[in-house]
Amino acid sequence: MVDLKDIMALCKRRGFVFQASEIYGGISGFWDYGPLGVELKNNLRDAWWRSMVIAPPIGPDGQPGQIVGLDSAILQHPRTWLASGHAEGFSDPMVDCRETKLRYRLDHLVVLYANENQNEPWIAVHQELEDKDIEKRLKKLGLKFNLSELKRNGLEKIDPKLFDKIIAPDATKAGTFTEPKQFNLMMETKVGATASDDDKAYFRPETAQGIFLNFKNVVDSSRVRMPFGIAQIGKSFRNEVTPRNFIFRSREFEQMELEWFCHPDEAKIWFDFWVQQRHQWWKSLGIPDDLLYMHTIAIEDVAHYAKAGHGNIDIEFKYPFTDPNYGELEGIAHRCDFDLNQHQTFSGVKLEYMDPEDPTKRYIPHVIEPAAGLTRGVLALLCAAYTVDENRPSGMYLNFHPSIAPKKAAILPLMAKGEHPEIATKLYLELRKEYNVDLDIKQNIGKRYARQDEIGTPYCFTIDDQTVADGTVTVRDRNTMQQTRIALTEVKSFLDHKIKE
Repeated sequence: MVDLKDIMALCKRRGFVFQASEIYGGISGFWDYGPLGVELKNNLRDAWWRSMVIAPPIGPDGQPGQIVGLDSAILQHPRTWLASGHAEGFSDPMVDCRETKLRYRLDHLVVLYANENQNEPWIAVHQELEDKDIEKRLKKLGLKFNLSELKRNGLEKIDPKLFDKIIAPDATKAGTFTEPKQFNLMMETKVGATASDDDKAYFRPETAQGIFLNFKNVVDSSRVRMPFGIAQIGKSFRNEVTPRNFIFRSREFEQMELEWFCHPDEAKIWFDFWVQQRHQWWKSLGIPDDLLYMHTIAIEDVAHYAKAGHGNIDIEFKYPFTDPNYGELEGIAHRCDFDLNQHQTFSGVKLEYMDPEDPTKRYIPHVIEPAAGLTRGVLALLCAAYTVDENRPSGMYLNFHPSIAPKKAAILPLMAKGEHPEIATKLYLELRKEYNVDLDIKQNIGKRYARQDEIGTPYCFTIDDQTVADGTVTVRDRNTMQQTRIALTEVKSFLDHKIKE
């Protein structure tokens, strides 16, 4: 498995992802997407939108799904978050380290200890830390424990009375943890030019609530009939205490969420359907099946809104920092009728669905929610695509599926003078009408191939003297590095076939 540091270095070097406000030293938990990163993110976003809204899948009832789109405001009425449970329940237990002044979420820490030995120090480490890094930590502390013999336990399962025995992450001595405290993860702001504490609002911690608030508007204004879905892509914000692992856990992120509304009696059928559909969709983007894992969340661990339903299943990905384990990529939850019932109670507005063919049939629909992280999806695509190959000048290449690659092709004139760049420019102007292609004229051809390998361009078309003589170009395949010749007039149809196959 590739090291996350190599992926981060590539992202900085080639313009995928930059640290936000880097010239001022950066701001923790925020990231900017560069010229190639924004293309990759937009391609993933557009692929999701096509598969959900423009051409929804055929359902278990044999009918194409009805799904409409929405773009709700980031700031909603503060009572939204009272109704959803975020205002009081969206918090995590935290502990501070008196020595390092760092703060940690309890559920993100694991305690290592030697066979219940009360005389030995206990070590707290990040849950996602690799064994090699844990061994370095033990060595730095001068501890000679055999890692395979150490027991592991979540810090939230440890009696706070035993915290005096634990060495916190980054600390040098035991007993520096404070008592656990609850911290709300929602970001606050104030609305209005002369705003006071009475005008407090929150940046949304999820995009879902905007959909529930607009349920009645969509039903009244659209020709949707049960079952149907409302899809939304947008930014969410959470005051993550310890954002880490690059763009995996950040304070500003984007989500791709579908709320599928259905009759309560059909919820299980639709839950199973969406689990299967979402798993297949990630595979269709070129993510190998062995990097994906379907994790059924234990009923005692599911969110409050799913406890009365069929639970949650997470689609997990094997990230470099979780290997050999997996981390969340997308969750499919049966939210039951929790959200609509809550907003109906708090707002006083009826949110029942009425059967248009039988007005006596009124009910609060159940909701199946496939919710994926867009920015987390970008990380998964980068990790899955990063392929080490010592036989090429770049030493690696990004094996993106052509449909989501930032650049679909590169046009490379062999010489920077004469007819080569003229033919290349004409071809570039033709292809750019439909595809994002690169016209790269300078440097030797080997260095240009290496650059395109590093950014994941599937095909390079080289213009040379033979092109001038017979109207053919060399096509280089990114993965195999094999080169063949096709006619200039066939380049467009070649790309059409390769990108859509």
